[in-house]
Amino acid sequence: MSRLRPATTSILIGSLALGSCSISGPGGATAAPKGSCPTAAIPIVVSVDQWGDIVDDLTGDCGDVSTIFKSSSADPHDYEPTPADAAKFTDAKLVVVNGLGYDSWADRVVATLGTKPAMVNAGRVVGLTTGVNPHIWYGPEFVYKVADAVTAELEQLQPSDATYFEGRRAAWRSAMRAYDAEIAKITAASKAKTFGATEDLFDYMAGRLGLTNETPAGYERSTANESDPAPGDVNEFEHALATHEITVLIYNTQTEGAIPDEIRGAAEAAGVPVVNVTETVPAHYSTFESWQVSQLSNLATALGADR
Repeated sequence: MSRLRPATTSILIGSLALGSCSISGPGGATAAPKGSCPTAAIPIVVSVDQWGDIVDDLTGDCGDVSTIFKSSSADPHDYEPTPADAAKFTDAKLVVVNGLGYDSWADRVVATLGTKPAMVNAGRVVGLTTGVNPHIWYGPEFVYKVADAVTAELEQLQPSDATYFEGRRAAWRSAMRAYDAEIAKITAASKAKTFGATEDLFDYMAGRLGLTNETPAGYERSTANESDPAPGDVNEFEHALATHEITVLIYNTQTEGAIPDEIRGAAEAAGVPVVNVTETVPAHYSTFESWQVSQLSNLATALGADR
């Protein structure tokens, strides 16, 4: 089963900049204003855009952040860095990667460097190993642990700006209040609620929200291995939707193929709400938090948490 649905968005290479003032995006979340850096900006490379916005917010004007992979039309697993990408790594003082086999190409580039930059590997930070679900930006606890690790590394690299970086972290946490509030609201309404998913993308968040996973195990194993589920697993999934064993279907809109579309059709025919999620950050969201809050708000509506 193909990983990502072709889209009009293209890979963008370059620095991620939020500007010098607060920015509101869909979902109501607001990026914290950057302020001015007391000293020079640290050159930083982030492998994928799910972490790029967070790192940019945490560094403010004390970071010159380049996010390498920013695309909803390709698979970050298979990305091949360009010579221009490699040049950015050469100049970087800090590299932030997802890890867990998700962006191994970034590790390979770093391995070729004569002078190694400091690194934050998100998977290692949260204590996971390759072979598990790599979509850890969907785990709220993981997001905050990685942010703390980035701030700690920034303070090691530029101790004279430690107070500035602490202020950036505090401002970012304040900007994440809408995210926290949506999670709390859904958690309060999730008792006895279940979900099925066309991929394991949202599983960390769903677990944090208290939703029970009713995706058939065989289907889940197949999609995690990027293979087609057996007909029996698809039938089991469709039966669970038809009998309302599944309260809500989580549908990755970047997944391509007849089987996910068939599952979505079965949910719609059964009257099971479908909540769309994406693996990467769509271009129309200005911040990580606005992207996440928008999806969580849609889930809250589907679960009746707004009533």
